[in-house]
Amino acid sequence: MSEVNDWNTKIIEEFRSNEGKVGGPFEGAPLLLLTSTGARSGKERVNPMMYREDGGRLYVFASKAGAPTNPDWYHNLKAHPAASVEVGAERYGVTASEVTGPERDRIYAEQAAEYPGFAEYQEQTDRVIPVVALDRT
Repeated sequence: MSEVNDWNTKIIEEFRSNEGKVGGPFEGAPLLLLTSTGARSGKERVNPMMYREDGGRLYVFASKAGAPTNPDWYHNLKAHPAASVEVGAERYGVTASEVTGPERDRIYAEQAAEYPGFAEYQEQTDRVIPVVALDRT
């Protein structure tokens, strides 16, 4: 198991044991668990990630810490937009859709203003970091 997968597994276990609350680098941050279907494997994948709520929608950011490529979960959602999230102790279905243009820019700017790491991630990469809306189904 890779270091990233092991790290994610620990966060997922802590999240589920504490109704969505975790310590460490995510302490106090809005965190959800996204369950998506692997684009190629068809297997269920769970990823912890920060989110932003705005107007009743949840938004997640395919930052991959400023890496030159998008994260696997982004490709999974493009292939299979039906997914589920765990927020706190609640779990429900969502449909994912990429947000573009001025709406994307506004949501990302708000996230970067509140959590400066997101501004750093965008500065570290040539790609425009995708913003994905997760709408409750």
